[in-house]
Amino acid sequence: MGRNGKLSNVYLAVVFAILYAPIAYLIFYSFNSGGHMRGFEGFTLEWYREVFADTRLLIIVLNTFIIALLSSAISTMLGVAGALAIYHVRRKRTKNTLLSLNNVLIVSPDVIIGASFLILFTMIGIKLGFTSVLLSHIAFSVPIVVIMVLPKLQEMSPTLMDAARDLGAGSWQILTRVVLPYVKPGIFAGFFMALTYSLDDFAVTFFVTGNGYSTLSVEIYSRARQGVSLSINALSTLLFLLTVLLVVGYYFINRRAARTPAGRGLRP
Repeated sequence: MGRNGKLSNVYLAVVFAILYAPIAYLIFYSFNSGGHMRGFEGFTLEWYREVFADTRLLIIVLNTFIIALLSSAISTMLGVAGALAIYHVRRKRTKNTLLSLNNVLIVSPDVIIGASFLILFTMIGIKLGFTSVLLSHIAFSVPIVVIMVLPKLQEMSPTLMDAARDLGAGSWQILTRVVLPYVKPGIFAGFFMALTYSLDDFAVTFFVTGNGYSTLSVEIYSRARQGVSLSINALSTLLFLLTVLLVVGYYFINRRAARTPAGRGLRP
């Protein structure tokens, strides 16, 4: 058993090394004064200064975060409502059908989703840009939120709601003081997953962006095609650190939410 445990640890270490080695390589050369990734010539922050001095890039960063925050907030509200609707469906066949339709959007290739949205927006006359990107990100984020929230609803004991009714709580009070506090970890998980997907998405965004509007993923792709520049390394490093902060923030929020007992708002 001890030998198997050591082999498992070695296997995990190798897997994580393979996964994080390219990221470490990218971060390491973002400080290279030589301007290339063939050899480290000296430490510099020049590429980071170049990123922060690029006004166009800063506007794109702002666009990306506005899209990510708006789409995550809206998709979280829609996803919670969708999870509640699926949870309260009585017929098992109908519930399984709704879950299958939700899961299809998650496993569908991004290229197909992006091309479908492009055709849809062209047909109904929506100009490609902020609106098309926002709608697309909301659409592919809602199923993720549903998947995160629904298991928490299924874990919740029906006796919690029965006890709230016995105490005189109405439907709105049960929702806001019992159900939502209980599924709060799932809501936060869905929000942060939607935020991460929105920040990282390239394929769908590439199809629905118009002239004069771009996000970071599309901009990085465009710059990488023009040739290797260590400013791309610096920008990617900043994005990676931001993602780490989001993960750490979610971890602490989740721990705090787990210590909060559901239904305490019903106490006198």
